[in-house]
Order: sequence, then C-alpha cells, then structure tokens
Amino acid sequence: MNNYFDVEDTIYDITEKYPETIDVFVSNGFKQLSNEKMRRIMGKTISLNMACKSKRVNVELFTQKLIKAIERNRGVLATGMISSVKEDGGDIRIEGVLPCPVRIPLLEGFDNWIRENEDRLKFKVDYELKSAHIGVDWIREKIKTEDEDTLSDLFISAGFDLFFDKSLMGRFKSKGVFEDMSGLDRLNQDFDNDYIDLKDPQRQYSIIGVVPAVFVVNTEELGGRNFPTSWADLLKPEFENSISLPIHDFDLFNAILLNIYKHYGEEGIYKLGKSMLRSMHPAEMVKSHIKKRNHTIPTITVMPYIFIQMIKPDSPLKPVWPEDGSIISPIFLLAKRRSRDRVKPFVDFFFSRELGDILSNNGKFPSTNPNVENNLEEGSKFMWLGWDYINNNDIGELIRKCEDIFHSGVRR
Repeated sequence: MNNYFDVEDTIYDITEKYPETIDVFVSNGFKQLSNEKMRRIMGKTISLNMACKSKRVNVELFTQKLIKAIERNRGVLATGMISSVKEDGGDIRIEGVLPCPVRIPLLEGFDNWIRENEDRLKFKVDYELKSAHIGVDWIREKIKTEDEDTLSDLFISAGFDLFFDKSLMGRFKSKGVFEDMSGLDRLNQDFDNDYIDLKDPQRQYSIIGVVPAVFVVNTEELGGRNFPTSWADLLKPEFENSISLPIHDFDLFNAILLNIYKHYGEEGIYKLGKSMLRSMHPAEMVKSHIKKRNHTIPTITVMPYIFIQMIKPDSPLKPVWPEDGSIISPIFLLAKRRSRDRVKPFVDFFFSRELGDILSNNGKFPSTNPNVENNLEEGSKFMWLGWDYINNNDIGELIRKCEDIFHSGVRR
C-alpha cells in the first residue's frame, strides 16, 4: 500500500489521477495505453495487479516505478538539486517535451546524472520535461513576451513550429539569443554525410536526435495496386482515401507537410489531403487489420519508426522505410547564449553517449552523437528539410498555409 493508489485500482483510475504514469506503462510493455480510447476501454476493466500478472511483471517493482514518476512530477525526489520554483541567483530552468516511449528512462538518466554531479554543479535546476503527447502549448503561452529574460535557459522539443515561427521562438533566433554548445565538429555519420547535414551553419540550434516517419502497408488491402516505396507513391490517384496519417502528432505531421511542400509544392499537399482516410494512433494502426467489421481499414499508415516494433511477424502489415528517405522531425536543443557557463554541463549531458544510447536503442529515435551506433539498415536515408530552406522561409506561416491546403484536399 502507498499514499497514491492501490494495486487493485484500475489502470484507468491510476492514469487519470496521475497522467505522468502513462509513460511508465508505455515504456514497460503496455504500449496500447498511449491511446486514450484504448486506455478508457481496457483500463476500466483491468486492475494494476491483473495487468502486471498478464505481463509477468513484478507488481511491487512496477509500483515503485509508478511512485517514482508521480513524485518526480511533484518535485519531491530525494535530492536538493531539484527546485519546484526558480529562485533568484545562479539557478537555471530547463523546459520541453520528450518522446513518450523514452521519457521515463531519459528522466531517470537525468536524475542520476544530477545526483552524481551535485557537488560540481553548485546550483539548483528547475526542470519541466513533459510527455510529447501533451504538446507544447504550455511553452507557447510562456514565450509570447519579447523579453529574453523570461525564457528558460534550455529548451528541448521535436518539431518546427515552436522554434521557427517568427511570432514565437523564431524572433529570438533572429536576435542571436541561442547558441549551439555541443562542441561537436561532426555529428553521427547517419546525419553528417554527402546527402544530409544536421549541423546548424549559424551555430544557434542543436539537434540531439530525430523522430523518423515510415510506412506500414496492409498487404491484404493493397489489391492490384503497386507496393508503395516512396513519398511520391503516396500522392498517386490509386491511393486516394486509403492512407492513415499522424495528424495528431503535430511535430511529425508538420515535418511531413513541410517536406511534401518543398518537394511537390501545393499540388503535393492537396494530393496528400485527398489520400487521407483517417488518422489513427499507432497503437490502433498496427492492429487495424484484425477489425474485420471495419470497412475503412487503411492500406498505408504513416507512423513513427518506433511503432513498427509492435507488428507481429505473421501480420499482413509490412513496414517500409521510404527509398527517398524517412521524413524526420528533429529533436532540437536550444541553449541561451548568456547562460553558457551554467548551461554547458547540461548540454553535454544531453549530447552524451549515455543519452544517445537511450534514444537510439530503447526508443528507435536515432541519435546525432557520433559515438552511438543507430543500427539502421544499410541504405536507410533521411529526408531533411535543410537549414537553408528553414532560414529562407517563414516556417510558422508555411505550416499554416500547408494545413489549409491539406484540409481543402480532405474536404474535396
């Protein structure tokens, strides 16, 4: 028994009362709980004790993981380094969102690093690193001011709109507020080669990893159509009204819109809208083929690379790494130039081999650390928007334009 929940409480009740526990469930084999609908349906009928037994998980050890997540979220971890309120003086603040499947191990690694370096750091850090499914609106509300002093010292998040929209973080970028403090001359060879370079030439933004988008093709629904192997294939007339797109994953969806617009223009965005059958969470996508009474099964699903691990070997669903490159949503790291002396140790941690291994090995989010082996299949390329394109366009305005064109195709 603990002060938060009982092992006979339903999973739904626990996750509703403590949303921070969702990541713990997801990262420990209960991936379907990342879907709100599945959590509501299944979670109301299964207790924590039953769920652990079904997965052959030690309920006592798992309970401790849940408690740790709850207490971390409430700022009551057993370390004097974590402050719930930023104080005057030498403190720094870190904000952002982390990919759901790896958030818990990343936070655990961060907590351990803080404890190990407490004597060296000599100051308190207030950090709020939420789950990606929550979104970044809570950060967006904080950066509407023009005052640099109100910004956190370090930001972490995937996506383009928050960091490049000229009405948001983009206006601080134009003032040179941020600095790439990674100190790396070269990134991981997967992102530093003849066809891709993720290093910011202006040395303002850093990228610690990426969220790749891949296809999953339902061969039972393909019919006589050719097997799709590229993004251009998704825009063909034969795939109209037959593709599931991750429109609720704003960061990845915006990356897809921007890259399709760059390569195929307004017509490409319109065709992408015409192709959409519906949007599903990946946990639903990889099981959609078994819903025989559902007559709107997608032929192709675009999803984050990590979710292909949920596909069973005997499934008719076949993963495809696009031959023209997996569109990526970069995981950006923004550090304030004026906070360099205090922030640099934290930047070094987020670029460390340890964190890179967590991103790449546990979460299938390839790392930019040059010492990490991302274990990608030979020939796996990425489609990257490019720094020149980013710096020569108003990305926030371009996203809004693409959304309008896309939805006009959906409403056709």
